[in-house]
Amino acid sequence: MNATHRLVRLVRRPAGLPTPDDFTLAQAPIPRPEAGQVLVRNTHFLVFPGLRTLIGGETRDVPLPPLHPGDTLFGPAIGEVIDGPLEKGQPVLHLQGWRDYATPAAAECRPLDGTLPDPVAHLAQGSAAYGALTRLAEVQEGDTVFVTGAAGAVGTLAGQIARLLGAARVVGSTGSPDKARRLERELGYDATVLREAAPIDMQLAEAAPDGIDVVLDTVGGEQLTAAVHAANRGARFALVGALDGQLSPDRAGGSAPTVLDTYRLLTKGITIAGYSGVDHPDVGAEWEARFGDWLRAGEIRFPYTSVRGMERAPGALPQLIAGRSFGAAIVEL
Repeated sequence: MNATHRLVRLVRRPAGLPTPDDFTLAQAPIPRPEAGQVLVRNTHFLVFPGLRTLIGGETRDVPLPPLHPGDTLFGPAIGEVIDGPLEKGQPVLHLQGWRDYATPAAAECRPLDGTLPDPVAHLAQGSAAYGALTRLAEVQEGDTVFVTGAAGAVGTLAGQIARLLGAARVVGSTGSPDKARRLERELGYDATVLREAAPIDMQLAEAAPDGIDVVLDTVGGEQLTAAVHAANRGARFALVGALDGQLSPDRAGGSAPTVLDTYRLLTKGITIAGYSGVDHPDVGAEWEARFGDWLRAGEIRFPYTSVRGMERAPGALPQLIAGRSFGAAIVEL
């Protein structure tokens, strides 16, 4: 084992959206586990857009600490136990990504038991989509479902989950014609709405001529505004993201103002709620069991874009924000 390892640190708080120059690939001594800790050699870690908020410092109501210049980035990671109180060689899920070696507390590691056929699938962001579509929006047979940000880590799974729960028509939004084709050809979306191609209202009227019953929103902004106008009476909206504000160059990642027609909310009897996994602690295990069954049956796919090598990791978040990923973005070491 080498005496040092690589990790990605924040160099400075970005002025606007982060660039690769805001991060650095540093070398540090391989940490020694203290009492109760395990030494883990990471193999994969997730790049998630919430890092923008942590870097921007606007972390009010966010259950994660802010990141300051000099800090090492963190996030969901999969690795193999090298030393400590857990069994050597045991694959685990923990939150100390963005480094070759980590020393999480044993209590903060989740041993992976084969519930999912591929350990990397534990980095999938489907739990929020599943929880929102079963606990808040409650998809019913025959529903038309609209998923904003359909080509992202949540959206690529949300459309498939909605179909498996009984949706008759699934419409997604994205910003790329290539991604739109992939959503329809690979993931079963019936139609797609392209940002900036034409007014969202007009595109939704064509993509969902009978209106929308369920909205799973990861974006907010004008897409959420348009979805209210396209909604049927009794439509259910579940909010699981706010990328329109979170990834805006004019904001710091902690706000996402959106204009909603409250008159339409009233007259159509629309319900709208934000989803938080903390409020639904039973969802994780239920999702994982169903996800594993669906994966083994070939009924669902886990799309992700691989970023190969720690040397490419400093550019991974800017690439994600620039829309260069399809599905989740995962760094493979």
